[in-house]
Amino acid sequence: MKSRLPFISLFICLVVSLNAQTSSQSQSQDDQTVKLDAFVVSDSLDVAREGIVPSLGATSYEIGKMQLDAESLGGNGSFNEILLRVPSVAEDSFGQVHLRGEHADLQYRINDVLLPEGISGFGQELDIPFIKSAAILTGSLPAQYGYRTAGVVDIHTESGSTDFKGSINTFVGSHDTLKFTATGGSQNGQFGGFTTLSTETNNLGIENPEPTKEAVHDKTNQIKFFTNLYYVINSTSRLSFMLSDSTATFQIPNSANQTQGYTLKNIPLFNSLNLNENQAEFNDYAILAYQKSSGDFNFQASLFTRYSLTHFTPDTVGDLIFNGVASEVHQDLISNGLELDSKWDINTNHTLRFGTFLSSQNANTKTNTAVFPTDDNGDQTSTTAFWIQDSHHRLGWLIGTYIQDEWKLPNNITVNGGLRFDTSHGALNESQVSPRINTVWQAQNDLSIHLGYARYFTPPAIELVDTPTLAKYTNTTNASEVLTNSAIASERSNYLDFGLTKQLTPTLSLEWDSYLKKATHLLDEGQFGQAVVFNAFNYTYGEIYGSEISLNYTTKKLTAYLNAAEGRAYGKNISSGQFEFDQATLNYAANHQIALDHEQSLTLSGGLSYHFTHDLLYLDSLYGSGLRSGFANTDHLAPYYPVNVGYEHTLNLNHKRSVSIRLDIVNLFDEVYTLRDGSGIGVFAPQYGARRGFFASVNYSY
Repeated sequence: MKSRLPFISLFICLVVSLNAQTSSQSQSQDDQTVKLDAFVVSDSLDVAREGIVPSLGATSYEIGKMQLDAESLGGNGSFNEILLRVPSVAEDSFGQVHLRGEHADLQYRINDVLLPEGISGFGQELDIPFIKSAAILTGSLPAQYGYRTAGVVDIHTESGSTDFKGSINTFVGSHDTLKFTATGGSQNGQFGGFTTLSTETNNLGIENPEPTKEAVHDKTNQIKFFTNLYYVINSTSRLSFMLSDSTATFQIPNSANQTQGYTLKNIPLFNSLNLNENQAEFNDYAILAYQKSSGDFNFQASLFTRYSLTHFTPDTVGDLIFNGVASEVHQDLISNGLELDSKWDINTNHTLRFGTFLSSQNANTKTNTAVFPTDDNGDQTSTTAFWIQDSHHRLGWLIGTYIQDEWKLPNNITVNGGLRFDTSHGALNESQVSPRINTVWQAQNDLSIHLGYARYFTPPAIELVDTPTLAKYTNTTNASEVLTNSAIASERSNYLDFGLTKQLTPTLSLEWDSYLKKATHLLDEGQFGQAVVFNAFNYTYGEIYGSEISLNYTTKKLTAYLNAAEGRAYGKNISSGQFEFDQATLNYAANHQIALDHEQSLTLSGGLSYHFTHDLLYLDSLYGSGLRSGFANTDHLAPYYPVNVGYEHTLNLNHKRSVSIRLDIVNLFDEVYTLRDGSGIGVFAPQYGARRGFFASVNYSY
């Protein structure tokens, strides 16, 4: 932490210097304005900040506070549950979601600042109570968006108000669920902020590997903290600080009647229900941002730092008996960097945007693996295990810069052309110049048509690059059938997107979109061992395409939506991380275009909610045609369609205080459905969707 202080101090000095130069002559007048209108100034700066990084032709799906409340479990649910109500989002195990046939590849932005990446795990550090609104951008993204390009999750947080506001929420229900959440925010003079704190425990931390109502050994404990503080310097500038901490522990759930595959000295029998594997996850980040809005020129500069850790501890005895391998895995990642985004309104029809991004990632992986010795045929030669230690350190850099030009042409046509240059120093040293162009035609007041092209450059997340010392495991139960481990390359792709938005009636709107992506070095991820950590690999060639449609009906009291999406995702020839696979899979992938394991050909989501004066009633459902399974992903799982319902009543105590009582039923008809069956590329164990659950919450707002 000490090493970062000079960097942050220099940033603060620069902010002060810029401010002094632009406001010294009218400081007393500005100070008076701030004292009287600080809240208004903060709102106007929010609007100006949105203009710096708009969607500009990308496909955008907006999620407001009302919709957040009208989904399954509302503010007590997982943020991923909200994402599942977006077209072309498929549900996966371990809380993962896949947008438009991509494996993860999402970037998250909070208040228009890129959230530095952490290690993927089970925990969700994004807590719904601090979210004011969210938008999911996908398709042909403008030039300011780089690296993770399947979609942008753009989150705007709650902020302070002229009067203090807060809430206390208690949430209980099935699977021994108990959650407490407290929020609070206000603005006093030039200072303001909003803070959330939540603690949760339940017995369904990870998907159940069996179709039973309750999992065995699946408890989780989670604590999440987030604060957004800001200081309005004067009528044109603001300093913001965001801090987040998320700590979670998970038991790895057990399956009954597993077959013992190996013999351990002095342990003749072991019940698989008594396995005791665990995982701990820690995620912390801090973001300091300075925003200046001065006439035709606006910019936001930010510094960020993040620490992320995942620690998997095996059941040494049980894992050796069932798998022949017991591996303790410790991964940590430290990210630091800066981001600058600027906007210059040259005239009413011409806007120039430019910026830069720089980040460093310091990744460490340490493994301590217990194995049995084997002969050349792979047969166990001793019942006494021994330990092999391995560790790897990787330092990576990402540097990117962009410029884009927005022109408003006659006939209500807007053209936004841009250019990015990115360089990545990680698994390999690579770079790319990426052109982008989007055209939006407002054909009628109620009809908008867009067409876009983007060249994308996606480096692998450095913490997912697995480089074990394969020779250490020769003649052990952890030996790889294949010893090749080619370096993982950055994905390079061409992306086309075409769509329209039509207001069919004053209350009914339609959005339709289609897309095509052709990639070289297509990136994918998988879990290749009992340790629940993911590793990246490449296909030499990939193709993803599909189409989606969304209908939204909104009146003062009734809202309803229906999303439908069909897509395909293929890869050919596994060209890196080959040691993770058996030779038969590599041979098949070399000669066939195979479906990616996370492809779901048909996805539907729908829901409706009715807002009474003091009551809310909702119903929603998801449909998935099933993810891929079987040898080389040649099969797929059965479709599923769980239904959720809920009711909320609000009692107003006075104009500032209220109590809300909410009841939710998840999977109303107790459908048994499979997310994963343990087969397919990069899939280790089965996971089933949650069975029927009953939940209740009481929320006191003041």
